[in-house]
Amino acid sequence: MILIDAQGLKASRPNRPLFDNISLTLSDGDRIGVVGLNGCGKSTLLRILSGDYSPDSGVVRYGRGSRIGMLAQQPVLPKGSVRDAVSADWRGEAMLDRLGMSGLIDAQTNELSGGQQKRVALAKLLVSEWDALILDEPTNHLDLDAIAYLEEWLANFRGGLILVTHDRHVLDRVTTKVLEIDRGKAYLHMPANRNAGSGYAAYLAARIEREEQAVNAEQKRKNLARTELAWLRRGAPARTTKPKARIDAATELVNRRPEAAARSGEIGLSLGSQRLGSKGIELVGVGFSWPAAKPGAGAGAGAGALVLNPFDHLLEPGDRLGIVGPNGAGKSTLLDLISSRLKPTHGHLDIGSTVKIGYYDQLGRELNVNQRVREAVAGDKGQPSIEDNQLMRQFWFDGDTQYAPISTLSGGERRRLQLLLTLIEQPNVLLLDEPTNDLDLDTLRALEDYLDEWPGIVVVVSHDRVFLDRTVIDVLALDGVGGASVVRGGVAGWLKQRNSAPTEQMSGAQRGKLISTPDVAAAELAQKPKTSKSSKSPSTLRRMVAQSETALAKATAELEKLTAQMAVASSDHVKLAKISEELAKAQAKVNNAEETWLSLVAEAE
Repeated sequence: MILIDAQGLKASRPNRPLFDNISLTLSDGDRIGVVGLNGCGKSTLLRILSGDYSPDSGVVRYGRGSRIGMLAQQPVLPKGSVRDAVSADWRGEAMLDRLGMSGLIDAQTNELSGGQQKRVALAKLLVSEWDALILDEPTNHLDLDAIAYLEEWLANFRGGLILVTHDRHVLDRVTTKVLEIDRGKAYLHMPANRNAGSGYAAYLAARIEREEQAVNAEQKRKNLARTELAWLRRGAPARTTKPKARIDAATELVNRRPEAAARSGEIGLSLGSQRLGSKGIELVGVGFSWPAAKPGAGAGAGAGALVLNPFDHLLEPGDRLGIVGPNGAGKSTLLDLISSRLKPTHGHLDIGSTVKIGYYDQLGRELNVNQRVREAVAGDKGQPSIEDNQLMRQFWFDGDTQYAPISTLSGGERRRLQLLLTLIEQPNVLLLDEPTNDLDLDTLRALEDYLDEWPGIVVVVSHDRVFLDRTVIDVLALDGVGGASVVRGGVAGWLKQRNSAPTEQMSGAQRGKLISTPDVAAAELAQKPKTSKSSKSPSTLRRMVAQSETALAKATAELEKLTAQMAVASSDHVKLAKISEELAKAQAKVNNAEETWLSLVAEAE
């Protein structure tokens, strides 16, 4: 049964076109993911398909009696309690519990944060009967458990589904087709058969093929242009007798500009960071409880509510730490403590003198919507510098986009601008709170690549499993009742450990430096036997082991090269003596590299 049939859709913004001539049919069982760069019109397309927005041209038809449910990027809830907004029966309560909202069921909707409102709107959709669902970033503000539940729910949904999401795990698990919007055009990707993978996999394969074809076409154009250019330059007398049609064709070929890539380059790899000394940030018995009157606490905050029991943790240069846990466990609060936006109620932070923190939070820095992009980047300078212009291009704010009012930017474009404004200050400690929300797939990959090369400390709060796998080594798991524990092996290690044993049943070794109260902390520290365990964090040790392996491989390759040269120069005594001297030095490097590697491996065990 056809649920939605859209033909020839066109949409634009006041300052630029979005897309043209998009046609799409949604039937029972279809699960279509919509992908594309920030600002390409994904959310606009969903609003058109839901009937909330009229296209510049084109038409949308609906199947007779089709019930269409829509989750907007920023939903609006009716006034009243959360319970009434979702459903008064047990299904509503169960769904709210699944989405981490059970503690706010009696709260008023106008007291909720933006993320909480979105979870309530999603719960309302999931407990209602629909023939088709249209979802705009449904995984934003959900914890890992809620995302896993939603992923399973959508995979089993029998109706039609269209969703915009940047969660690659969800795209791969849920979608049967992917609609890609690229420079105003639409491409529909689907696997060749049921066993050929997901719609997301088909999209990736098709995109690679299209980019390769574009490269080949441009190379062919260049070769033809060279031939025609040589023909045009064969002398003035001959030039006058050449057919005018061929001259015009040759000129057009030479002057033709290739179709520009939708986006090129990497985010900010030329952006430096201020030097970070040997001392990073040390959390010494840090704990936090909200006071009796929590300013701006929002709904559900209790008087003196405990967030974090006192615990210790050391952040050293090169550390990559992910913070995971259920919604409300205190992940954002912990980042606020590290950034000194909040003061701990127990313990203190020892921050190195060279530390400069860049905080990319969920809300993002406030932007003046009346400013243009280049004005926001220029700041107090008035006009962007040459370096500012380069950075804007690196962050894909080029051409007319630099002059676009911030009010006309999409949610993802604003987040990308906020990221630029965070990194332009050249911090050496990056705190990233849900950085994947609203960013497109290209930006996410570029950010991941950037963090791979970035030398400072990175602390990430995210529920995007792919992003966490790419960017962090260890995770600090918050259990939602004040506990904190360091878990090796990234998010996969944490999920495995959590599924095998609840936090409260973990051994002391498993729980890391979990401390319940200040009194208990002192007692436990007094009882702990002194050991020779390394003072370095697991992530630092892993990084140092990897560096030593690289150094050992390089030294070994140099030794092998010199050994081969010695065999060739066996008859040249002068050259042989020089090589022998270099060989001895190379052997010493190999020996030192081996000793360093062995000691680090032993320390890490």
